[in-house]
Amino acid sequence: MGCLALNASYEPLTIIPTRRAVRLVIDQKAVALEVDTTRPMRSECLRMDTPVVIRLSRFIQVPRRFRRQVTNTFLFARDGYECQYCGRHRRQLGYRESLTRDHVIPISRGGDNGWANVVTACSKCNLRKADHLPNECGVTLLNEPKEPNHVELIWAVRRVTPIQAQYIGMFYGRDVVDALSL
Repeated sequence: MGCLALNASYEPLTIIPTRRAVRLVIDQKAVALEVDTTRPMRSECLRMDTPVVIRLSRFIQVPRRFRRQVTNTFLFARDGYECQYCGRHRRQLGYRESLTRDHVIPISRGGDNGWANVVTACSKCNLRKADHLPNECGVTLLNEPKEPNHVELIWAVRRVTPIQAQYIGMFYGRDVVDALSL
C-alpha cells in the first residue's frame, strides 16, 4: 500500500510509494500526519514508523484545468466497471468475456473518442451492437456518458485506506469519498 501525499494546503495530490514518502520525511520536505506503527521502517541507524499520510512542507502549484485522455482504465472506473447496456459488473462476466470500450456513435458514422461518446460494454453487448446506434439494435444506455470530474477520476483508480479516505473527504467532501467506494 502506498502513502497519500497532501499538498501544504492539505489538498490530496496522489498516492506515492512508501519509500518515496520516507525519503521526503527524512529530508524534511514533508511531515508524517498518519503512521502505521505495525510496520516500522529500519536502516542501520534509524527506525521510523511507516508513513500512511504525509503533508508536503512547501506548497506545490497544481494546474486546475486539464483534460484527462480517455483510457480504458479511466473509462471503466467512470462507469463503475459495469456494462452500460446490460448492467453486468466485471465480476459477473463469463469465462471468455471482458469489458470493452464501445462508441455510442460508431467512428465509422462520425463518432469520436471523447468522453461523451464512449461507454464501458461487455464483449457480448459490444459484439451485438457492432457498428449500429443503440436504438437500431434494441439496446439502451443505463447512464448518459459524460466527462467525469477529474478528482473522482484520479482517485477512482487508486486504492485508499480508510485513514487516507478521511483526508480526501476533508478536502473534497464526503460525497466524493462515497462515490469512490462504489
